[in-house]
Amino acid sequence: MSATIPSRTSTRRFGRPGFTAAVAFVLPLLLGGCMSRTSPTDPIPVMARQEAQDWAQHMTEYMAQTAGGTITPDTVRPSFRQCVGKNDEVANDGRYTMSYAAYSPIALEQHPEAARRIRTMLEQQEFQVSGYRETLNGKVQALLDAFQPSGRYLVSVETMASGDLMFRISTRCLMPPSAKPDSTG
Repeated sequence: MSATIPSRTSTRRFGRPGFTAAVAFVLPLLLGGCMSRTSPTDPIPVMARQEAQDWAQHMTEYMAQTAGGTITPDTVRPSFRQCVGKNDEVANDGRYTMSYAAYSPIALEQHPEAARRIRTMLEQQEFQVSGYRETLNGKVQALLDAFQPSGRYLVSVETMASGDLMFRISTRCLMPPSAKPDSTG
């Protein structure tokens, strides 16, 4: 079962570019970047749903700015789901994952350059690029998938059938601040 929290959308461009970059660099710490999660008994990072959504909004806006565009507010789609363990177990303690997608009406012919700029920015933030293309069968069809190992979250950028560029953030399992871990998961 998933719950959706209404999104806060904005068409503003940040007047302080350093602020947005700082937000992007801080997320690994918020999501457990200082932790080496090698044991199943390590604690799940704590983050409120609204805090995760706010961060994803800032990150998608930052990627859109890097690409030369802005996010269209009515395209923002946050989605929250319960965490599911590797053996399909589900703890009933509020832990969740979030997927946050937003679209920008960047001209199709600019998508390859936009993908290159975003890739460079992500690599500077120590993302590992796992998938990249600018064209498919001779047509513009940008795709960029990257993983942030210290924060363990995914970023995707993709040309959509509508011609828009989609930006998606997917988080690891997070625990809301008020929840107490369920001993079953």
